[in-house]
Amino acid sequence: MILRKARVRHLLMFILPAAFLIAVFVLYPTIRTITLSFVGEDGKLTLSNYKEVLTSRDIVDPRGFERGFPFGALIHNLMWIAIHLPLTTFLGLFLAVILRNIKGGAIIRSIIFLGMVMPMIVGGIMVRFMFDANVGVVNMVLGVFGIPIKTWTAYPESSLLALIFGSIWLWTGFSLILYSAGLETIPKSYYEAAQIDGASPVRMFFNITIPLLKPITVVVVTMTLLWELKIFDIVYVATMGGPGGASNVLALQMYMYGFREWNFGKAAVVAVLITLSTLIAAIPMIKSAGDEAE
Repeated sequence: MILRKARVRHLLMFILPAAFLIAVFVLYPTIRTITLSFVGEDGKLTLSNYKEVLTSRDIVDPRGFERGFPFGALIHNLMWIAIHLPLTTFLGLFLAVILRNIKGGAIIRSIIFLGMVMPMIVGGIMVRFMFDANVGVVNMVLGVFGIPIKTWTAYPESSLLALIFGSIWLWTGFSLILYSAGLETIPKSYYEAAQIDGASPVRMFFNITIPLLKPITVVVVTMTLLWELKIFDIVYVATMGGPGGASNVLALQMYMYGFREWNFGKAAVVAVLITLSTLIAAIPMIKSAGDEAE
């Protein structure tokens, strides 16, 4: 009995500090944000904040489907996911496989991973200059093929795409490192046996590599999706959501509501939307972890 009480006391010593920090820095802000989203400018509980935000052209602009950008922050986030997610996931896997058996592959992986180490504020500045008409490396390359040179972030039709494609190199290092680590867990005997049976490298890739890397893919896709849903710093530094809201995203719109319009109720609504989106996006990884535990 005394031993059991001592064990419980020791467990509480480890659990209580973490529980306190979670309660103060996670639970309370979450509950406070949800409560604030239902508080109107007159201080009374209301659904007007949700109505204003969900029907606002800042979030979804129906006119964009007729005339082009801007489409609204929510649509821009979805476009970011549709383009950025598959490209960074595929590039990370492709580079991990290619660099696995190449001399100097570790050095190349380290260079690619620098994008992840770099602060995203610095990355946003670099992305802006990458697409500049005068000093941008992208325009230097495109000019060789006769493509007109312009400052991509200054035009509504190309601003968001410039940020998305420019951020690919900032995030590809993440998927590259995870896939490289995952490849080391696959026994080489699998490939040797498949090679003896006459399997081509392409067939081994699809029948051995991809299936055995499924847990890694779940993590890469989920973490990338979460990053894309809450993207802020790159957009803030590079374009501030412009021109004319053409590169606006949800996290930046939350900032605009809160610290430009000083309407914290509407900002809280956007924060709730982002939180719900990230929770839904995290379900596959949580489910995958649960399946592995079983």
